[in-house]
Amino acid sequence: MSKFKIGFNKPWLSGNELKNISEAAALCQISGDGKFTKQCVDTFATKFGFANSYLMPSCTAALEASALLLNLEPGDEVIVPSYTFVSTANAFALRGARIVFADSCQDHPNVSVNSIKDLITSKTKAIVPVHYAGSVCAMTEIIALANETGAVVIEDAAQALGANYEGGTAGTFGALASFSFHETKNITCGEGGLLVVNDSQLLHRAAVIRDKGTNRHDFNSGKVDKYTWVDVGSSYTAGELAAAFLAGQIQEFSTITERRIAIWNRYLTQLVAADIHKVWQLASMPAGSTNNGHMFWMVTRNAQERDSFIKWMEAEGIQTLFHYQPLHQSPFGKKYESNFLPNADRYGQCLVRLPLFYELSDESVDIICDAVARFVKTKL
Repeated sequence: MSKFKIGFNKPWLSGNELKNISEAAALCQISGDGKFTKQCVDTFATKFGFANSYLMPSCTAALEASALLLNLEPGDEVIVPSYTFVSTANAFALRGARIVFADSCQDHPNVSVNSIKDLITSKTKAIVPVHYAGSVCAMTEIIALANETGAVVIEDAAQALGANYEGGTAGTFGALASFSFHETKNITCGEGGLLVVNDSQLLHRAAVIRDKGTNRHDFNSGKVDKYTWVDVGSSYTAGELAAAFLAGQIQEFSTITERRIAIWNRYLTQLVAADIHKVWQLASMPAGSTNNGHMFWMVTRNAQERDSFIKWMEAEGIQTLFHYQPLHQSPFGKKYESNFLPNADRYGQCLVRLPLFYELSDESVDIICDAVARFVKTKL
């Protein structure tokens, strides 16, 4: 039993998930690439415009597959935001790349275009923007920077399913993109991910890498009479039971997203009405980006204030959480030289997240906002 009256996250089940899993089991298709994998991939194509995508065990796996597709060599550099989850950098560090940490924007945790611009060199092999909290980075400018140098853009869109930017959908801008279906995401299968391949030149090799470096895809398509080891790769195929669960979630994507956006908007309206924005930075959408309702964040004035706030909310029975610790300040991240990244440092010390999930009631949102307002008043 949780000690919190209002927890941070609660996955919502539509009722179709277990039905689909039972059907997959009855069909004796549980190892992957069955009916429900195809159903998921087809839905992603029609709903979000992902013409070529592969369901994977996690977003981390999708990022690792992306790194393999780059054919990284010693000395190659990959630019990633410091304020992100470790997988964004780790996928490329595993291939021997030099990780180059970029700063966040002052008014939003998304990566700063100016910071990227200052870091690009002739050795830059890839740029990996992270669409923080479901808000899309300034992709027009990032793509333009990459085109100037020949760098590959790989979107870490783990939190951004369904978000748009200047008329385009998150995951359709870069040569590659990755999404997460972890328990904390808008739709979930517990653990799961998606690799989107927008560069047709990478498509065939992506299938090989996904299938442990074999040409099994060609074998299944009747192009070869047997399959064998032809390249590097790993086991990046999602199980069919996870796909079945996810298929049940995708059916309700619009319903889930609409409710999450409504909660996000209620937070913003009430907190602004309570003048919280005059003291703390509140969640916002960058220019050109739409909101998929993934996360509501606030930035306190200092680390001590944030820690006190989390304890205050815990005493109120409400679970609030900080988020990433900047990677350039981590024990492993310090092996890579980095510039001063003040915004990443500030978010690492001061950003806090409020509960946001489908079943969070309006009454609970009001209770949370009241508790936030009472805390802030003690600090004025």
